[in-house]
Amino acid sequence: MLKTLNINYEEYNGVDELTAADRELMEQAAKAAAGAYAPYSRFHVGAALRLADGTVVCGSNQENAAYPSGLCAERTAIFAASAQYPERRDYESLAIVGINENGVRCEASPCGACRQVLAEYEQQQGHPLRVVCYVNEGCVRVFKSVADLLPFSFQF
Repeated sequence: MLKTLNINYEEYNGVDELTAADRELMEQAAKAAAGAYAPYSRFHVGAALRLADGTVVCGSNQENAAYPSGLCAERTAIFAASAQYPERRDYESLAIVGINENGVRCEASPCGACRQVLAEYEQQQGHPLRVVCYVNEGCVRVFKSVADLLPFSFQF
């Protein structure tokens, strides 16, 4: 039996169409990308995770010559939030921005491993974690839940 899966997301014609809170989170993610250690891919990614009280925890990708020992920006941010605030599971939104080797913002979306990690944190907290992905100057995608990015995630 053939079944169809629909993925829900909102698409905006650039960062300017986002709410002020999402624009700020996107800017924090872009700043975080400056802290990336990406000598191999030369692709810098920044992630900014907003908690319910407005606290923002950032992360950037960290590569290593012993591939795959590095870590993506999304997991760096959520693991840092979990380490700094172990009693909290009130993550609201995660913004992700990529910056290419020419210093230009470009598309960044969570890899499969990041999607699974984000899905588990979303399951633990019992409410959706929004994901805001920069695509290009004229496009930003907002997913209201990690489940929209990874509909068949592992369940614990």
